[in-house]
Amino acid sequence: MAGNPFDSGARGGPAAVFATTHWSVVMKAGDARGDEHARALDALCRAYWYPLYAYIRRLGHAPHDAQDLTQSFFAYLLEKQLLTRANPDSGRFRSFLLGSLKNFMANEWRRQSAEKRGASQTISFDAQDAEERYAVEPVDESNPQSLYEQAWAVAVMDQAMSLLEAEYAIAGKQTLFEEIAPCLQGDRTPSTYAKIGAPLAMTEGAVKVAVHRLRQRYRELLRASVADTVADPLEVDGELRHLMSVLS
Repeated sequence: MAGNPFDSGARGGPAAVFATTHWSVVMKAGDARGDEHARALDALCRAYWYPLYAYIRRLGHAPHDAQDLTQSFFAYLLEKQLLTRANPDSGRFRSFLLGSLKNFMANEWRRQSAEKRGASQTISFDAQDAEERYAVEPVDESNPQSLYEQAWAVAVMDQAMSLLEAEYAIAGKQTLFEEIAPCLQGDRTPSTYAKIGAPLAMTEGAVKVAVHRLRQRYRELLRASVADTVADPLEVDGELRHLMSVLS
């Protein structure tokens, strides 16, 4: 994405959002007795199913086997209550999850029968969507783990964008969001701002201010989404740099 969203060093406070990769969500997903268990678990599954699927595909597994492995891994995650073992002090959640998948594939998958253990009830898996997304991944440029990291980074950025759009929709500014969101992809000339503003009855200057606010809030949401995936707040900047580097 042109125009690094971290250039201005945004220092937004903790966002009051339900971010799918937050450690707080992991804790709720691991607590089967909690009121938010189902919602948190669904959020984690939706956030991580594709990075895990892409990793398995890159290992050389056929689409059908990769689907079965991904489904069965989430069933294994629940059956063994692995989320109760996840600890923010032990490192990044994405690393914990990938390590758990590797252990599952090495020790558990081989012992499974043809009947998968309730996997169909674990996550909603769109096989066609999975393969369409995987088809556009670089063929030779990424090993399985780096592809997993890239898919994770895209998921975090997509999450921030979804939260941003939701905020604009709640504020009754959905149309404004749709018009100025492309400006996050890079710089726009004054003539572009003028074209955006015309149907919105906004001046060029007003559009420029709106774009500035959009970028600022996007940076804040990205930072908030990353902040709770690490144990130490001092690691946030490093994680943001890592996120950008795996997409470069």
